[in-house]
Amino acid sequence: MSPRYRNSANQAGTVIAVVADIMALILGLWILMYLLDANRANSLVQFIHHAAAWLAGWSHDLFTFDEAWARVVAGYGLAAVVYLFVGHAIANRIHRH
Repeated sequence: MSPRYRNSANQAGTVIAVVADIMALILGLWILMYLLDANRANSLVQFIHHAAAWLAGWSHDLFTFDEAWARVVAGYGLAAVVYLFVGHAIANRIHRH
């Protein structure tokens, strides 16, 4: 395998890992903002909320806890963990080849 191909594969793996980290960071920020009762009229809070809702669309309200905070932590937290696990697994697989 040529060094040039190996270098581009390493870069691709790094990009995938960074994207997964950013996705998990956005979800983690929303969980933190929700738990700290951030001002939802603030434009940054709205942006993070909309981005997190889009990223966790598949896991939002997946759990039916009685407490709203538990639903947010479980739903958005699950999405963050899945993105981290899958993203880094793909990145490691690309780095090996």
